[in-house]
Amino acid sequence: MSVVWVDASSGASGDMLLGALVDAGVPLSVISSTVDAVAPEPVDLGAEKVRRGALAATRCHVSIADSVHHRTWTDVRALLTGAALDDAVRDLALRVFERLAVAEGAVHGIAPDDVHFHEVGALDAIADVVGVCAGFAHLAPAVVVVSPVAVGSGTVRAAHGTLPVPPPAVARLLTGVPSFAGPPGHPSMEMCTPTGAALLTTLATSWGDQPPMATRAIGVGAGGRDPEGWSNTLRLLIGDPAVRAEPAAGGGIFPPWRDNAPAELVIEANIDDLEPRLMPGAIDALLAAGARDAWVTPILMKKGRPAYTLHALTRPDAAEAVRRAFFRETSTIGVREHEVVKHALPREILTVNVDGHPIAVKAARLDGEIVNLQPEWDDVARAAAELGRPAIDVLAEARAAPLAPLVEPDS
Repeated sequence: MSVVWVDASSGASGDMLLGALVDAGVPLSVISSTVDAVAPEPVDLGAEKVRRGALAATRCHVSIADSVHHRTWTDVRALLTGAALDDAVRDLALRVFERLAVAEGAVHGIAPDDVHFHEVGALDAIADVVGVCAGFAHLAPAVVVVSPVAVGSGTVRAAHGTLPVPPPAVARLLTGVPSFAGPPGHPSMEMCTPTGAALLTTLATSWGDQPPMATRAIGVGAGGRDPEGWSNTLRLLIGDPAVRAEPAAGGGIFPPWRDNAPAELVIEANIDDLEPRLMPGAIDALLAAGARDAWVTPILMKKGRPAYTLHALTRPDAAEAVRRAFFRETSTIGVREHEVVKHALPREILTVNVDGHPIAVKAARLDGEIVNLQPEWDDVARAAAELGRPAIDVLAEARAAPLAPLVEPDS
């Protein structure tokens, strides 16, 4: 499971994100092949090392011969839908442009399908969006945390004339997420473009400072402008989660920082209007969607109504599929979720023999000593049926039988 932290404290744009991805090690070929699939004309996609203020960064540039300087959301949707793109890239890009269309439509008081993208509708801007989506699909992070976004100050010239910073579409896109004018001494200019705002709000799974992580790669992307005394850059930090676990008394079983104690999510919903016989099927659907476990708790709701809480434990990378299973398979119209950390003892699968029938046994160790043995119930039931013996007797004999390694320990 990988984590990406986006440092947008100096602003954000599509080309800055693209440069940061390439600077962090995403192959330019991954991006160029995706851009080529969208553009009807030959594309010149390049990357170069530049300086912005005191920092070295990568500047990506996209050059496409394009006679159409603005397109509607309907045009862009048709372009993306008809392109030979990976489903993950297409879905992400469509979500970015839909978000842009909704924001622009709200600003101008028109339906999203009637929105005419100007700068954002040009092929080079579309290529920026698709390229960033391809880069993130290549990384496939489970978590994307975005810092508060610097939007800048002053005014900016746009197709509709001079606009205040942040422009109305950017302000609309960043509604409900942390943003600010910029650090002390920031230049009076637009620091976050509509494309940058739409990409960040689509990609982000949460907002805030850098999370606990073991960083593997850092990418710095450069904006087109180079204002004096200012680093017009965006940073990406890519790594693995490092979850804080307080040590128990006497040193504890687990170290204070434990990379193999991954953060997981519990997604749940209170349900009082679903036929109870449908609950087992809902549990099966959650597990099929990628949940690691699913269970039901009986509860009593307001006005004395009997109900159930349906829970699912999942890794972040399967969370969206699990949420969709909740909505498709149950009557709930909302779910809540919270992060949990699992601490598991090292375990291994051993085998025992009961009257010639092998039975797998899961053994958990503490300080090298086996402290828990659990025979696999399916093996116990099968052996009991074949031997014509009570399952309880086979279970007891399996627990008492000599152990032999079946597979290597899995910690």
